[in-house]
Amino acid sequence: MSQNIIRGVIAPILTPFHADLAINTARYIAHARHLLSNGCAGLAPFGTTGEAVSLGMDERMKLLDAMVEAGIDPASLIVGTGLPSLPDTAILTRHAVGHSVAGVLVLPPFYYKRVSEEGLYAHYSRLIEDVGSDGLRLYLYHIPQVSGVDLSVPLVEKLRRMFPATLVGIKDSSGDWDNTRALIGIDGLTVYPGSELPLIEAMDLGVPGCISATANLNAAAISKVIRLFDEGKKDEAQQAMEQVKAFRLKIQAHPVIAAQKRLLALTTGKHDWAVVRPPLVPLEESAGHVLASELMVELGFDLSEPAVPAQ
Repeated sequence: MSQNIIRGVIAPILTPFHADLAINTARYIAHARHLLSNGCAGLAPFGTTGEAVSLGMDERMKLLDAMVEAGIDPASLIVGTGLPSLPDTAILTRHAVGHSVAGVLVLPPFYYKRVSEEGLYAHYSRLIEDVGSDGLRLYLYHIPQVSGVDLSVPLVEKLRRMFPATLVGIKDSSGDWDNTRALIGIDGLTVYPGSELPLIEAMDLGVPGCISATANLNAAAISKVIRLFDEGKKDEAQQAMEQVKAFRLKIQAHPVIAAQKRLLALTTGKHDWAVVRPPLVPLEESAGHVLASELMVELGFDLSEPAVPAQ
């Protein structure tokens, strides 16, 4: 396994906005600190859950600067830097590497569809060349149902073979367990499932954890599963996993970003937590109350205490 691998649950951190759609930097940093103090081993800023493709490049770089200046350990960060443009991806990647982050999470170029594996290989290999840093630790981001671009197992295997010191891992959000299992079989590749649902099965095969959207609200419970597994208490881990799965399924029955933001708005009393950038739309407050009630009554999830500091 390659160096600086984060073991545990990693949250693709939500991006809070003001009512005018500007980023609420103070709340973002408060949320980051809360997550790292309450179960998260790491954070993945600028992922799908963080509405990354709705953020400008300057916004991303300034927000990462602010996190590091506020004392968030860059070694706990796997930063999303993938854009359709190779030069823009290189700019964001160099900036993140300059902060000595644990890694960068790079989507494939996602505008053109049905591109060849030759083209995808050229994109990633040229990115590595253009960044030109021994400190680059690159994680592929496989989410074909959103990006429209598949990163096949043979392509990932080739990239890993050709760039073993740089191409260290992948987040597989395909939702296809057979695909995740095949990726785990690639020598030396760190695989993070993009959901906690297959966590125990994946940890049985050696994965270090998961990168899960619902870690924004449920990190402590997910991290408990990992702790119990690591302690050899697999039956207890499996039992704890049932509650984690039930929580996940409740959340993903709604638009995941809007649902979690609405719950945070209700939990903290800070109504602009519910704000999402267009083209996304907020979850209706009434729907949020129903979801909160289901989580409390059916799952015993405690929403009585603020999920984040009321920044």
